Amino acid sequence: MMAPEGGRRGIPWGRRSSTPPPETPAAEAPNEPEAPEAPDADGAPPPATEPTFERVQEHDAAEGAAAHSHPSYRTIDEFPSREPAGEPGYWSPDEQEEVDDATLASPILPAEDTGQARVVSEPRRDGGEEFEFHTGEIRATGEPDAIEFVEVHKAFGRNQVLRGLNMALPENKISMILGPSGTGKSVCIKHIVGLLYPDQGDVIVHGNSIPSLPDADLFELRKKFGVLFQDGALFGSLNLYDNVAFPLRQHTEKGDEEIAEIVNRRLKEVGLGNANEKMPNELSGGMRKRAGFARALVMEPDIVLFDEPDSGLDPVRTALLCELIKEVHAENGGCYTVITHDIMSARRVAEHISVLWKGRIVESGPAEELFASENPFVQQFLAGASAGPLGMD
Repeated sequence: MMAPEGGRRGIPWGRRSSTPPPETPAAEAPNEPEAPEAPDADGAPPPATEPTFERVQEHDAAEGAAAHSHPSYRTIDEFPSREPAGEPGYWSPDEQEEVDDATLASPILPAEDTGQARVVSEPRRDGGEEFEFHTGEIRATGEPDAIEFVEVHKAFGRNQVLRGLNMALPENKISMILGPSGTGKSVCIKHIVGLLYPDQGDVIVHGNSIPSLPDADLFELRKKFGVLFQDGALFGSLNLYDNVAFPLRQHTEKGDEEIAEIVNRRLKEVGLGNANEKMPNELSGGMRKRAGFARALVMEPDIVLFDEPDSGLDPVRTALLCELIKEVHAENGGCYTVITHDIMSARRVAEHISVLWKGRIVESGPAEELFASENPFVQQFLAGASAGPLGMD
């Protein structure tokens, strides 16, 4: 039996009675059910009877206990007793959706001051053994959130990468998103800058919903970002100076002298003050990383994203790059987000850590609390141990 249009979750669409059905007097036998009306002479079925509240109850009884097995099922009497908008006595589609949503736990609470939604916890779902270590605990940092993922789902074909991700990255902290290879860390960066959009859910940056922004507003918002890609992503046909100056020439009206002052200052910060004329193929891997970092900083971004900055570097240069990130952040502030699976880098620079596995947050919070976590998966991953929930599969 199909529910009429507007019905959801197997709850029949019906008219609500403002008073409960009258009880059958004890002295009187209950009425016999009426026989169904026969078709008329032309063979047409009798007209449908309006679905009253009493008929809803009869429908539920006929369907049996299985109709009540859904965890969000509630009878109509359990809903708030108020008249919905529209025709009195009926649940409109908007009201029905509101009632359904009220039965589900939500990870979103209103922010106290701004009135915006904020992530407070990754809800623990019944995922069986697959998600038994995903507590979803998000510990407070004392800073407002610069970036929020709200119930984000993303799939590529049949490969589900993000599976209801709730994550918050705080302002004025160096945050790290840690997790095994292939668990969706780099996909998160592409969602933040609007290169990918979620299949479901929302990504919020400084109060702006990325999937909802018009293109012109998205392009303007991207000027707040600096991005350091895995290999530096320098233009092979431009020398080092022109690579770093490129964003300023592309997005601002600054003159050559002002551009030169900014570029030289940033190159000096990353230790490349005497390499202006070198071409990318003349630079070592570490130098290309530092050049990419300088280019990410020239627009004075509020948010800097690092996609595995330590990949391809030896341990010494990785340590030097981590120290450089700390020094530049201490000078400029902002939300720095580092994608990595290198634990030594996390110990050196992370102030906030989010552990991502199988498309969801295992735990998230200040770095010192995560390193002291009792979660078996977090312990194993942050210690780099072989024994634990994470295996080769």
